[in-house]
Amino acid sequence: MTEKMHELAPHHLPFFIPKADGSDQMMVTVLIALIVIILLLGTFYLYLHSLPERLAHKHGRIQFELVAVLGLLALFTHNQIFWVAALVLAFIQLPDFMTPLETIASSASKAARKYAGRDDAGATANSEPDEIPEEEEFEAPPPAAEAVKEPASEPAPDQAIKEKV
Repeated sequence: MTEKMHELAPHHLPFFIPKADGSDQMMVTVLIALIVIILLLGTFYLYLHSLPERLAHKHGRIQFELVAVLGLLALFTHNQIFWVAALVLAFIQLPDFMTPLETIASSASKAARKYAGRDDAGATANSEPDEIPEEEEFEAPPPAAEAVKEPASEPAPDQAIKEKV
């Protein structure tokens, strides 16, 4: 006995209606699309969170580490103010504080070695250290009234050349 389809039943069913064997084509399609979308959104989210770090690579090591820490704080705490701070810090070039400090420390070290060497050479431990020689005094320029003198008459160019020779 063969069963006939009901006369009111459609002859063609859409693909999203499950088949009689229990397979659901629409569920499989949506599941694959959902997995792909979640992976793409996660990749974009992590790429966006690493943006300040990639921008800070061209700056100094300390600034890069600070931006990286702020980026991780933003990633794990979901406080986006940390990410904004990291992004702003990545765009700003911080001034170099270490070079002048290292120069000062180097100069102080040289002065200390020079001073210690002078104590070892001639001075005793109880004697007072030699005085540091004072710099030459700077002569102030003459007052403005004396500095500006108008010549009575300018010499001819030939005379000026002869005077210089």
